Amino acid sequence: MLAVDTGVVEEWLSEFKTLPEASISSYATSLKDKTALISSLYKVIQEPQSELLEPVCHQLFEFYRSGEEQLLRFTLQFLPELMWCYLAVSASRDLQSSGCIEALLLGVYNLEIVDKEGHNKVLSFTIPSLSKPSVYHEPSSIGSMALTEGALSQHGLSRVVYSGPHPQREMLTAQNRFEVLTFLLLCYNAALSYMPAMSLQSLCQISSRICVCGYPRQQVRKYKGVNSRIPVSSEFMVQMLTGIYYAFYNGEWDLARKAMDDVLYRAQLELYPEPLLVANAIKASLPQGAMKSSKEGTRCIQVEITPTSSRISRNAVTSMSIRGHRWKRREQPENGSDATELGNFIIPEISVTSVAGERTGNGEKSRALAENDVQHLQGVQETATEPKTDSKGLPEIRRQKSIILT
Repeated sequence: MLAVDTGVVEEWLSEFKTLPEASISSYATSLKDKTALISSLYKVIQEPQSELLEPVCHQLFEFYRSGEEQLLRFTLQFLPELMWCYLAVSASRDLQSSGCIEALLLGVYNLEIVDKEGHNKVLSFTIPSLSKPSVYHEPSSIGSMALTEGALSQHGLSRVVYSGPHPQREMLTAQNRFEVLTFLLLCYNAALSYMPAMSLQSLCQISSRICVCGYPRQQVRKYKGVNSRIPVSSEFMVQMLTGIYYAFYNGEWDLARKAMDDVLYRAQLELYPEPLLVANAIKASLPQGAMKSSKEGTRCIQVEITPTSSRISRNAVTSMSIRGHRWKRREQPENGSDATELGNFIIPEISVTSVAGERTGNGEKSRALAENDVQHLQGVQETATEPKTDSKGLPEIRRQKSIILT
């Protein structure tokens, strides 16, 4: 670590202690623009034997519990790097050098699991329904969904998943380590839109390192330092993929692609179904041959938004179209017949010459119906060629229907 970086960090440590209460808000706003300070703090965290590591961790915890939103986010941006340093030291079994980092992680965890009144938080997540449109999908693009009784009963119902309450932790052990780290990464992902580019780069790099250390791919990536395998949980890998997916479309395409491949590689080795599903879904949704540069700034995800105009086809069969095609019948009391009007054509009454009371055989009935259909078609064709006009100037079609008496 250079002397310039040491001087910048020492100045930062002393500046906050002498800061008046009224100036904290403006000071917190100006911190995100101090790139030299942020870079120097990363170098301190990456050196577990540094003398500045303990005061830096203490100050970051003071920022987090100050209640100022900008100071809280300033601490959160270092969370991925702090996790990697703790896991790397834990893998080398040198737990004494990671005491201050462990205390900072536990302090942030214990602050996040309770509300302002000290009661345990219960987080809730609403799972969206595929039958309703969202910013991520359109029901019409999924295909036809069968309207079964079960599907109709579930329509409009939202499923809510709850997380918590989480217990307080006094120390990190092998049993609760990834339970705490997964929750911390969940808190980090909740503030992803406020994280700077350096923090997203750190997230992608530590995700790749955690997943390949101790495996043959470590030689391909040329990662040095930790050569032993770092155990991970399925839930922790899913949270890593959440941050990686955000980094894809926010200026870190190359690093995010490498990190996703490494997480997928580790998930295949561990046979974890959840990260396998998420990683393959992300991989399948990525555009082909696009965003080759990782320095082109913020990207957007192309989605289909439901338009305000109606998307019903003119040829779609609906209740209105069926009602429009229905023949309108009207009574004509003069001749005791029914008239049916369809468009500009008027189909008048059907006259019956006589009806017999005896039943006919099946063959005779079929022949009678066939002869009636032929007569009907001939009548329509003849009238279409030489239409008659009534008093209103409308063409008129007349057909006679007779019944064969036996």
